[in-house]
Amino acid sequence: MKQVVQNYKSGELAVLDVPVPGCKPGGVLVRTAYSLISTGTELMKVSEAGMSMLGKARSRPDQVAKVMQSVATNGVPATYRKVMGKLDSYTPLGYSLCGVVEQVGAGIDDVKAGDLVACAGNEHALHAELNWVPKNLYTPVPDGLAPRHAAFGTVGSIAMQGVRQGEPQLGEVALVIGLGLIGQLVVQLLTAAGVRVVGADPDPTRCELAERLGAAACGDPASTAVEAAVAELTDGHGVDQVFLAAGGGSNQPVELAARLARDRGRVVDIGKCRLDLPWNAYYEKELDVRFSRSYGPGRYDPAYELEGRDYPIGYVRWTERRNLACFLDLLARGSVDVEPLVSHVADFDDAVETYQSLKDGDLKAVAVLFRYPEQAEEQGESAAPEVSVPEVRRTGTTVAPVRSAKTPVRLAFVGAGNYATSMLLPHLAQREGVELSTVVTTTALSAANAQRKFGFAEATTDLDAVLGDKSIDAVFVVTRHSSHAELTRQALLAGKTVFVEKPLALTEDELAGVLAAVEESGNDRLQVGFNRRFAPLLQEARKRFGARTGPASLRYLVNAGKLQHGSWYLQQGAEGSRFVGEGGHFIDTASWLLDADPVSVYATAAPGNEDLQVVLRYPDGSTATISYVTTGAAGFPKETLDLIADGRVLRLDDFVRASVYSDGTVGRKQWVSSRLPKARDKGQNAELAAFIKAVRTGGPMPVPLESLVATTSATLAVRAGLAGGAPVTLARAR
Repeated sequence: MKQVVQNYKSGELAVLDVPVPGCKPGGVLVRTAYSLISTGTELMKVSEAGMSMLGKARSRPDQVAKVMQSVATNGVPATYRKVMGKLDSYTPLGYSLCGVVEQVGAGIDDVKAGDLVACAGNEHALHAELNWVPKNLYTPVPDGLAPRHAAFGTVGSIAMQGVRQGEPQLGEVALVIGLGLIGQLVVQLLTAAGVRVVGADPDPTRCELAERLGAAACGDPASTAVEAAVAELTDGHGVDQVFLAAGGGSNQPVELAARLARDRGRVVDIGKCRLDLPWNAYYEKELDVRFSRSYGPGRYDPAYELEGRDYPIGYVRWTERRNLACFLDLLARGSVDVEPLVSHVADFDDAVETYQSLKDGDLKAVAVLFRYPEQAEEQGESAAPEVSVPEVRRTGTTVAPVRSAKTPVRLAFVGAGNYATSMLLPHLAQREGVELSTVVTTTALSAANAQRKFGFAEATTDLDAVLGDKSIDAVFVVTRHSSHAELTRQALLAGKTVFVEKPLALTEDELAGVLAAVEESGNDRLQVGFNRRFAPLLQEARKRFGARTGPASLRYLVNAGKLQHGSWYLQQGAEGSRFVGEGGHFIDTASWLLDADPVSVYATAAPGNEDLQVVLRYPDGSTATISYVTTGAAGFPKETLDLIADGRVLRLDDFVRASVYSDGTVGRKQWVSSRLPKARDKGQNAELAAFIKAVRTGGPMPVPLESLVATTSATLAVRAGLAGGAPVTLARAR
């Protein structure tokens, strides 16, 4: 089997072929599915290995003391041989993984071969294809929890033990210093426990992430923002607990803890940071300084870890294993979310390159996972599912005729349902230079009603006659979702400019069929009804927000509400899921605001209902989180959006109000929409104006076809993500 190792003397990292460990009594043999790199502890070890001998000695004074004691006892030559022999050997890396039980040792009756387990321990949960894990260092994974998330079990237990040492209570306020992997988990655990959290970290990206995950406020510890937030949340008294999750040689975290803790507050050291306690500051407040020892009671006790001797629950409520099981339960119930922490997933075979990229700073990450592909496939989980974004191919050059201002643009409508008659036709019927030529429906009466109400010259049920009418310039496809792709394909082949309401397609095959029609006909004159990017209020807000220089975080809450009984949207077998039907709206809006197409999609659903969380990642590191919920209050606004980047925030409230906040003065508003519009304008009129202009002038379509395809592919990828429980990579077809 293969295992990641390091030579501490030379700093060499390697993936070695080593023997498979035996399955001893009292434990299980586990084949790894995912293992987690600790970007704090492990990177510190990797960095130390690259130091000179003097540098190693300075970084580990505790080990130097042991060497000096050995010299006094055994002499210099013997000590030198012992130290060099230990340094010049391979040591393992890793301590947190999820995998499948391959073999059960004697005395084990709580799991069986084939069970999914999370494992802990820097001698047992290694970056290796197979590990033997003793009983008290593994726990079964709850049903429905993705293996990649269960791989966080050990670091989650470390964070949990730290939180327990702080003894937080409902309503208290805590300060978390250091928002790396452990700090981010501490923030979420405290929030889940009803504690308001302030975070401190010099990295603004980590601060934004912590705020997304529940922190009330975060900022650079060197600025006044953290102190101001603590003062506001505690009425000037100071925080109840400070959690030191930072590393490094600076004493700033300890000094900041003393300054911002309340009288008789608690300071908990979780990370490995300098601890030169300023005596006066800690004495005057009588601060309670506590240490959190790794995963919890049982750590470093051979009788517990190796021999399987559990501590009675009446005396020790939370042991290593119970902390591990508790954290997995919180993950399974959605109280903690680790997916936003995953910065990178690497193939296990690329371990050396991944460590090197982390060490050199080329890969900036909160959490990195190693993926073991064969195991993931055996479990029926797509370790790295991939959806191909079809390539748009055109034959020749598409030339659209140019019409004079006096020549009307002649339109045909295929479908005349509620959306067409309420949101599109009222705008077109009163627009100059537009002629409503023909309406086509499957029932004669609906066509006649549309003709009477909006003044169509002709009403028919004959689609072929419309597609064959060369005087018709553009066709609107506004039918039920299941027919969109086929009708669009036919209209493109007939040489028409096409406006199709979302969705463009319900499946990858349907999307491929539309693009095949583009390639065959050379006709790429297509627009999908993604109207929100055309909304005047959002357009103005985007202009006021200005250009970005760094990655952005976008949050989009869609309070979709329950559908009425009998709605055809509920016919998912024929018409696709509700999100496939309208989710493209929100993905397109996010991509337009971020000025890019997504490169991956992660989706998770609440059990028993249609609520979805969709996380999109973009090439520059930006993320967009779309919360699509059906269980909210009907009186709450349907759509609220926040775009955060470069010290600025764009806020959109249901297309009736928008604002932009700038950095500097806390809470300062740089711009607020001047007045409430008479009605919500979600951009349909402006979208139609842009479409008609493109038809009339023969100019580019309002949205590039490549963008429409990328949005459709991302929407369809949500289904694959829900099925696989892992992010779906959106790969451009080659």
